[in-house]
Amino acid sequence: MGTVLGFVSLVLLLMQVLLIARALLDWGVVLAGPSAAGSWRSRLSSAVRSVTEPILAPVRRVIPPLRTGGVAIDVSFIVVFLAIGLIRWFLP
Repeated sequence: MGTVLGFVSLVLLLMQVLLIARALLDWGVVLAGPSAAGSWRSRLSSAVRSVTEPILAPVRRVIPPLRTGGVAIDVSFIVVFLAIGLIRWFLP
């Protein structure tokens, strides 16, 4: 049973790392501008989005982004990241 829980914890940790990578890549677009199609940043961003979006999309449907003026804050990212952290914390 310990091996299974260790594997689940590892998968959850990798998901947290991918969520952090997605945040950094998204901020890279904001700060540096969009990358050319086919560039390494574009391909990496697409790969990370394809893995994280199926987890974030259902939460985003329940908790829509917070609108503050002209800015929308994606709360689903924070909720999923904290939920994964709590699950990992409760795993033995």
